[in-house]
Amino acid sequence: MVSTGPYPRLLQPPAESFFLLGLRGSGKSTWARQHFPDATRFDLLDESLYQAFLRDPALFGAELRRQRQGAWVVVDEVQRLPSLLNEVHRAIEDLGLRFVLLGSSARKLKAAGTNLLAGRAVVRSLHPFVPAELGDAFDLNEVLRYGSLPIVWQAPSKRDRLEAYTQLYLREEIQAEALVRNLSGFARFLPIAALFHGQVINVAGLARDAGVARTTVSGYLEILADTHLVSMLPAYEARLRVKERKHPKLFWTDPGIVRAMKRSFHAPVAEERGALLEGWVAELLRAHNAYAGLYDGLFYWAPAHGSIEVDFLIQRGRELIAVEVKAATRPHQPDFAGLSAIAELATVRRRILVHTGPRAFNTADGIEALPAEGFAELVASGRL
Repeated sequence: MVSTGPYPRLLQPPAESFFLLGLRGSGKSTWARQHFPDATRFDLLDESLYQAFLRDPALFGAELRRQRQGAWVVVDEVQRLPSLLNEVHRAIEDLGLRFVLLGSSARKLKAAGTNLLAGRAVVRSLHPFVPAELGDAFDLNEVLRYGSLPIVWQAPSKRDRLEAYTQLYLREEIQAEALVRNLSGFARFLPIAALFHGQVINVAGLARDAGVARTTVSGYLEILADTHLVSMLPAYEARLRVKERKHPKLFWTDPGIVRAMKRSFHAPVAEERGALLEGWVAELLRAHNAYAGLYDGLFYWAPAHGSIEVDFLIQRGRELIAVEVKAATRPHQPDFAGLSAIAELATVRRRILVHTGPRAFNTADGIEALPAEGFAELVASGRL
């Protein structure tokens, strides 16, 4: 592991060229500097460099031909000039160069029709800090209030940095890259989308609350996903006696960001903690899977009617692990209802309830109840 500031990151670099994607402020540039200290660097946030390559991409190719064979080259904010990937492709094939291509948005790459170098570069992602990286500094209450995005976590004032982050996102990620035509409409949409954190996506409801067309909302959700602010958790379609919901759940990547979008900076109230904790578990699983390839799929399950559900189904081969999340310090019998219901699915080999209390215990029918910190350790160990 290489330290990012005082915190070691779990992500290890591939031996070949790769894209490293992740939301703005996740520490991609710092990580690349520490893993590739001798690499030639091109930062496309440097406006003079950006303008020069915009006018004549061949200048970038000329710079690459000056590098020694097999050398590493880092290109930061590569999504600003997708046309440079033509020169990257040529340099990989003809010059044997290896590239670290950093980006906070895949949207312009996709819009330009690129296929991420046709398999000549693998794709990795960098996430907010997980407990295994924070070590003794991890504090669940602090993470649920402010998140664990490196740019925020290491700031003198987490609140001030979060407030600035929302404006930075709108200004540099959305406005500067012209991802939407109506910036004010998108800005109004963000706090409404934040209210849907941890919920099954209802595009019609979002459109109604935001006062925009359904097609506009669908486009906005794609932008949030492409800029790594949200992820969609699909429904698991099991052949049980009930019909499962088909729409995905919406999860914001970081608790601090979703709260900042709502301009909520106080300590989370009880009504917030359930969704925040569930979202934190979703990101914990996504991050460790990205770093270590722990499982084959991640889903949720719930009947079409009623309140019984299972927050997460982790698929590994043909087996499933069911995980329910409750922001309760002392879980009670109703908290186990979803895990009890899913027991009839034969491929479920383990059922876990994550809670905020201090004690781990097992129920009479084999459900494991784990404190959030203990669950994070289990995931990080690869023993889930």
